[in-house]
Amino acid sequence: MGVGSSIRRFVWGDIPQSKAERKLLIKIDWFILSYCCLMYFTNYLDRSNISNAYVSGMKEELNMVGNQYNQINTIFTCGYIVGMIPNNLMLQIVPPRIWFPCMHVTWGVLTFWCSNSLTAISQSVFAIRFFQGMAESSTFVGTHYILGSWYKSGELGKRSGIFTSSGLAGTLFSGVLQAAIFHNLNGVSGRSGWRWLFIIDGIITLPIALYGFLIFPDVPANTRAFYLSEEERSLASERMESRQDLTHERPHRSLFERVLGRWRWYGCSLLFAISGETESFGSNNLMGQWLKAIGGYTVEQIDYYPSGMTAFAIASTLVCATWTDWTRSRARWPVLVYMSVCTIIASICILVWSSPIGLKFFAYYLAGASYAGQATTFAWANQICADDAQERAIVLASMNMWNNVINAWWPLVFYRATDAPKFTKGMWAMIGVSIATLGVTWLVWYLERREWRVGAKRTNETGRSETEEVGRVEDGKSEKGRTRGSLES
Repeated sequence: MGVGSSIRRFVWGDIPQSKAERKLLIKIDWFILSYCCLMYFTNYLDRSNISNAYVSGMKEELNMVGNQYNQINTIFTCGYIVGMIPNNLMLQIVPPRIWFPCMHVTWGVLTFWCSNSLTAISQSVFAIRFFQGMAESSTFVGTHYILGSWYKSGELGKRSGIFTSSGLAGTLFSGVLQAAIFHNLNGVSGRSGWRWLFIIDGIITLPIALYGFLIFPDVPANTRAFYLSEEERSLASERMESRQDLTHERPHRSLFERVLGRWRWYGCSLLFAISGETESFGSNNLMGQWLKAIGGYTVEQIDYYPSGMTAFAIASTLVCATWTDWTRSRARWPVLVYMSVCTIIASICILVWSSPIGLKFFAYYLAGASYAGQATTFAWANQICADDAQERAIVLASMNMWNNVINAWWPLVFYRATDAPKFTKGMWAMIGVSIATLGVTWLVWYLERREWRVGAKRTNETGRSETEEVGRVEDGKSEKGRTRGSLES
């Protein structure tokens, strides 16, 4: 491969086959990724404001005791779980250009509402966070479903990585924003700085939702986007023919029989249910709680310093996702090995409590690598389920759903606020899920390759070209061959 070709593969993933396809990719990259990334940015911005508010005065002002902070997060997670599969199935019924922005407006209004409702830890707080979780659950798996409908396997990794990084950027920005708000707005109009965070987050969210109503293109089968010509709409569908995403139908009972009769739902759900728990360092703001518990740091420092972990998470996500598309093998599993090794090292450094403060900073920052597997895992699932759009919707939603089923109780057991600053149980749990992630990663890799072999054997029995099938089985590099094998298995 020449240098020029390598650079093009690095930029595009699969190199567009024509000038028309290159122009189409530029358009869908801009219009799909711009809205999805902004949507996910505000999703994480509005989700992480509770953790930033907690360490910036909310705990003291509301007289929060024990594990009330964990309980608020658990209620949010319950709403997230309940909304996940229904939201993804609604994309089969309601155009995504309508459904996504509607959910976007809903959680933006609820975020704004939190500013006034949080006067004490009461049932109304739990209700707001529950419904906010339901609305926000539309974004992550829904977008991965949309990405899998527009992009081929060789294009998915990088786009998934960019999308996932936008959510991490929301977390990064939330900490910086909270510190700036606390410094400049604390006490203005009689409101605490942490209350202003909810107001400003809500204000940021609503215009982006309006942008989605105007430009989001739905899926190739039914897009009417004003910026795509008729030829480009046809090309968008033609280039995805092998993925069987040309039509969207209402779910039938046979869908669930089909999903439960294959290994894909079980394997992919188990993979993210376990590997997603390696993100507990960031999702529970353990570094912020650690800094607050050991003392000696200002509110601004407690908000700023954890941003280093998020920055490393963004870098790891983008580098790993780009690498998986750049390599011809499309291997996703090495990324999961990388993040598991990083979280094991980080946990050991924190468990050795006598270690220097600098080493603990290094450990928390290194733990940001745990987010690298998120984009890669969902790109892998999109690739595995490429031949069945409805199955893909269920599998993607279920992956995140089962991870959040564990998240609903996992922090209450292993990362309680009262366990700060050491989180000893949590670090041992982190080592355990990291090792388990390695085992399940091997299992999914094995099952995928077995599916290829079975598909090759059955295809050969029908009299098709044996050379084509051997090539597909040996290197797994042909998306079209891989999809055909999946269909016949």
